[in-house]
Amino acid sequence: QVQLVESGGGLVQPGGSLRLSCAASGDIFSINVMDWYRQAPGKERVLVAGITSGGATNYADSVKGRFTISRDNAKNTVYLQMNSLKPEDTAVYYCHAVVARVVVGGVRRFSYWGQGTQVTVSS
Repeated sequence: QVQLVESGGGLVQPGGSLRLSCAASGDIFSINVMDWYRQAPGKERVLVAGITSGGATNYADSVKGRFTISRDNAKNTVYLQMNSLKPEDTAVYYCHAVVARVVVGGVRRFSYWGQGTQVTVSS
C-alpha cells in the first residue's frame, strides 16, 4: 500500500505564510502527478496546484502568484509554499498523488489521498 502524510498546517494571520509538506511512502514504483486540493466548509474539494514528475506545474487562478508547488522526487515529497494568505484560503488541504505500482502482469497507476491538514487564516 501507499501512505501520504501531510504536515505544516495551522493558524496564520492574513498576509502570513505557511508551507505544507506531503511525503509518500510504501509500495511505490514511481509517482506521476502530485497535487494539493482544498475543501472549505460547505464547499466542494477543489484543485489548488499540481506538479508532474518532470516539474510542470498548474495552479488555480485564485492562488496564482501567491502559492508555489514543488517536489523532491528523491524523497517522494511535495510542498506547497503559501504566501500572502487570505481568509478565503481557510480550508482543509489534501495531498493527492497518482502512484505507479508493480502488480501481477505489469505496472498500474493508483490514486491516493492524504488525511488532510487544516489551514486557518484569521486575525
